[in-house]
Amino acid sequence: MEKNKEIELSVVLPCLNEEETLGICIDKIREVFLKENIQGEIIVVDNGSTDRSKEIALKKEVELLEEETRGYGAAYLRGLKEAKGKYIIIGDSDNTYDFYEIPKFLKYLREGYDFVMGSRFKGKIQKKAMSWSHRYIGNPILSGMCRLFFKTSLSDIHCGIRAFTQEAYKKMNLLTTGMEFATEMVVSALVNNFKIGEVAVNYYPRRGKSKLMPLVDAWRHIRFMLMFCPVWLYFIPGLLGLTLSLGLLLVLMKGPFLFLGHWWDVHLMIYLSAFSVLFYQILNLGVYAHTYALRQGYLKYDRLTIFFKKHFNLERGIILGGLIFLIGFIISFLVFFEWLSTHFGALYRIRESIVAMTFMIIGIQTIFSSFFISLLFIEKK
Repeated sequence: MEKNKEIELSVVLPCLNEEETLGICIDKIREVFLKENIQGEIIVVDNGSTDRSKEIALKKEVELLEEETRGYGAAYLRGLKEAKGKYIIIGDSDNTYDFYEIPKFLKYLREGYDFVMGSRFKGKIQKKAMSWSHRYIGNPILSGMCRLFFKTSLSDIHCGIRAFTQEAYKKMNLLTTGMEFATEMVVSALVNNFKIGEVAVNYYPRRGKSKLMPLVDAWRHIRFMLMFCPVWLYFIPGLLGLTLSLGLLLVLMKGPFLFLGHWWDVHLMIYLSAFSVLFYQILNLGVYAHTYALRQGYLKYDRLTIFFKKHFNLERGIILGGLIFLIGFIISFLVFFEWLSTHFGALYRIRESIVAMTFMIIGIQTIFSSFFISLLFIEKK
């Protein structure tokens, strides 16, 4: 790279004991720079190597950074912080990805794309490059969850080679230090409505020991997606559970019913009451989580959120909660009045009492939740 010239492309390579392949990756990237006349830089981020990786990086005269915090994301965050290029490409330094394919990514970026993902499933996966479980179970499930949760058509969200503009990187506000960093980057790109491209890449067998911990890493990805998708974590299970529980509770208020050869009665009503309150609380937690994520900039406003913000205020929440509480209170009052009219004699209004108690609890929850949601929506100058 010529000095005093603007750097067009930064290539960031995380490294942990990759002495067998690091030099190969660096040489390939330099060949591409020369052939395509790219003003570029190569940044190697060592994440605690105990082999000759650092020595190789120094010998190849690339920029070598060291990151003490262990983790896939931690290494990348260190390198990205120092990247000076207008465009950035990241990729594993184990030679599983062919850096001769850099021009395909750069072409998209130069055409105005913000973020470009590689796709191993659209390219060719070499024999023994990916285990059967990863190829046909793990990656398809995780990529499918991302497509479902975040409405994208990306086919391989865990592909280790991807590219983006410097401006896009700054907007993504990446934070995670583990393997979930790969998912966070894709989710951030989707949430920010970036112009996203996808290119087919080939995937090759790695040399040396893999650092992946399949079950732990998979859970970290799933956990991250659920945390950033309150619709699937809170709203869908909460709404389904509340509808079913409350619906059956009201059916049983009229009397027992026969189902699967058994009579279902008051004992089931007690559980349904508890489940109604539980699932309503899950819905409330979803509202809290979604509102907090919006206020912190982790999520963007969608149509439903804009509608909710436009029509919700503290007073309406108090009124709604008050009406729900009033329904339960009226039922309780009628039960009490009947008991009073019999001079506090025998009373068999357990069904009505369970329903009344459920409505009063949900009503009170609604009132206090409205105060908390209003607090989260307070605008600061």
